[in-house]
Amino acid sequence: MFEQTEKTEIANLGEFGLIHHLTQHINIKNKSTLKGVGDDAAVLDFKNKKTLISTDMLLEGIHFDLAFTPLKHLGYKAIQVNLSDIYAMNGIASQVTVSLGFSSKFPLEAIEELYAGMLLACEKFNVDLIGGDTTSSRQGLVISITSIGYADEKDICYRNGAEEGDLICVSGDLGGAYVGLQLLEREKQVFLTNPKIQPDLEGKDYIVERQLKPEARIDIVDLLAKMKIKPTAMIDVSDGLASEILHITRQSKKGCKIYEEKIPLDPMTADTAREFGLDPTVCALNGGEDYELLFTIKQADYDKMKHDVDISIIGYITEESAGNYLITKSGNIHEIKAQGWNAFTSTKS
Repeated sequence: MFEQTEKTEIANLGEFGLIHHLTQHINIKNKSTLKGVGDDAAVLDFKNKKTLISTDMLLEGIHFDLAFTPLKHLGYKAIQVNLSDIYAMNGIASQVTVSLGFSSKFPLEAIEELYAGMLLACEKFNVDLIGGDTTSSRQGLVISITSIGYADEKDICYRNGAEEGDLICVSGDLGGAYVGLQLLEREKQVFLTNPKIQPDLEGKDYIVERQLKPEARIDIVDLLAKMKIKPTAMIDVSDGLASEILHITRQSKKGCKIYEEKIPLDPMTADTAREFGLDPTVCALNGGEDYELLFTIKQADYDKMKHDVDISIIGYITEESAGNYLITKSGNIHEIKAQGWNAFTSTKS
């Protein structure tokens, strides 16, 4: 994976030399960042805003497979996965900290590639990298990101605010990341069987990118603000539509009805899922890693967003006693159950 004529041993730099090497060209973009990398702690000033903080950890062999995940893509994804949590609170992400654990198999050039992806994401989402930590690891590559953001108290969206009659909305399309993973896993197995065979990913760029380089939906947060719509509840789709809607209904003490025909599926996702013998709807419900935003709005806000092609209304909130159900295209009714990705039972090997 690290095919280079010369490799630089990180041990030659030491921890502080490595940190300086990786962060020496970081430029601060946010006024709220008073002090970033280079001292014992970063200093932030959000004045009258409420501070939002979220942390995610990614482990090699559990959350990603380096056999088919380019390090630059991994760095980019690691940042945006965390920013997505801030956007799901209807907030603005402004800073991140990055902590890495890695073994001696990773030369400096590999860590530089990982960091390049992280800095690319920071640049795109206007986020400052303000600190973190590095250490050695015997468990493969470990990435821990903490994202920090802000919002006015009145604008913050929680998971527990959905009310009976609210419309259930989702951005973009679902299932693509999971189907893209199935494709990458298949090509990995083909390669392991015969390394002379090149991966067959032609025409599948979209779903491969959905897995390797998803995009956090800050544009949806901006769009809702322009429309003057505050969601009553919101969450990002990291573990699958079914798991996420159940988070909202359980914390809001409500039920829901979702219509299969309304769930947004990209044609490539649907066609490739069927090639694998998978039901596209099941992929959308249980696949995860789409990082779209799932949210509820009041019916009175429907006219403001009904013409937006990147937001789909897929159902509505009911009273708690009505339960959580999916209405299929054929009119059958199925209880929604959380069967999405589980870090304690799943691996990417």
